[in-house]
Amino acid sequence: MSESLHTIKNTAAGQDRPELQKAIQEIVDSGFVGVSLRVHDERGEWVGSAGAAELGGAAKPPTNGHFRIGSNTKTFTATLVLQLVAEGKVGLDTPVADYLPELGLDERITVRMLLRHTSGVFNFSGEVYADGTVAPGIPIPYSTTGKEWMDNRFKTYRPQELVELALSKPARFEPGTDWSYSNTNYVLARLLIEKVTGRTYAEEMQRLILGPLGLSGTVAPTTRSEIPEPHAHAYYRYADAGEQKTIDVTRQNPSWISSGGDMISTTQDLHTFISALLGGKLLPAPLLAEMCAPYPTGIPNMDYGLGVFVVNTDGGGTVISHNGGMVGYAALMYSTPDGSKTLTAALNCVEDADLSIATAFQNAQQRLVNEVFCGGQAGSADRAADPAQPTG
Repeated sequence: MSESLHTIKNTAAGQDRPELQKAIQEIVDSGFVGVSLRVHDERGEWVGSAGAAELGGAAKPPTNGHFRIGSNTKTFTATLVLQLVAEGKVGLDTPVADYLPELGLDERITVRMLLRHTSGVFNFSGEVYADGTVAPGIPIPYSTTGKEWMDNRFKTYRPQELVELALSKPARFEPGTDWSYSNTNYVLARLLIEKVTGRTYAEEMQRLILGPLGLSGTVAPTTRSEIPEPHAHAYYRYADAGEQKTIDVTRQNPSWISSGGDMISTTQDLHTFISALLGGKLLPAPLLAEMCAPYPTGIPNMDYGLGVFVVNTDGGGTVISHNGGMVGYAALMYSTPDGSKTLTAALNCVEDADLSIATAFQNAQQRLVNEVFCGGQAGSADRAADPAQPTG
């Protein structure tokens, strides 16, 4: 369909869905610079945007714009590993040390534990413990290291460097005994992919997912700082010598988060990906069932599978999801378990070290999930809060 016909179709559809336009305008009003939303359901496709593509600008965010998807990257990475399981190159319950002996990993850690966040391996972007104690990792845009991250936002980190830092710290718990979200798990998954295939993570992503699904708007940039046009802009606010500064951070080297959150995509490509994945087009049925099997996280109404959250909605249903935050960008990706109804969204904002946008982000998620999957009913604002958001 041509862009003009696509636009006409969506404009017509948009007139039928004022509740969706109202929802994204409310999200902008809560503190975001801009929002772009795409919904596919029994009424067809609806696409709309609200707010601005740039601070102080008049133009809305492009509905076909590129944005950094943060931890949604984990769903792509987990799918890639599971495709290698399907090809017989990787065993889900094989010790990771069998594939990466040079790292000196605990031999009890299996591939499944990486994808499920039950390895106990220290999170290289920092750990926050139950008593509130913080154990820092690399400089990140949050907590006390915001200025340092800003000054080094074009620095290249090698995946091995991130893993080695994590492995130099005490494990959070014995492998397989608990759940804790750790970006390190997904950088280990990247190293595993590259070791087993002899190709780069980006090449395998192209071979097994992006190419077959025609995801031309999706990029695994690894160390490249550019983002394709068109795109909305991302911002970061920080204190420098007592003065508040707001900087455009649309361009940055995403190697600091690596395969835990470095990818760029569009709402269209995220829809195509999650609907194809859950529709059985990327994985054999038994592996897809393993991916979506819920493991308790300790977060109310929110379990984890292998690279996906399994969320109980306020309406009593289940949705498969992963969301992400990436310094001034946030990404939402939700679907019914069969891939037939999806919600994908891009948000751009002014981020800061104190995560002052976090509550608005959680409320935005819940507002949209209730509107699309629960018939618009109101519900508790923290049901779909994503703990991944602060660190990728």
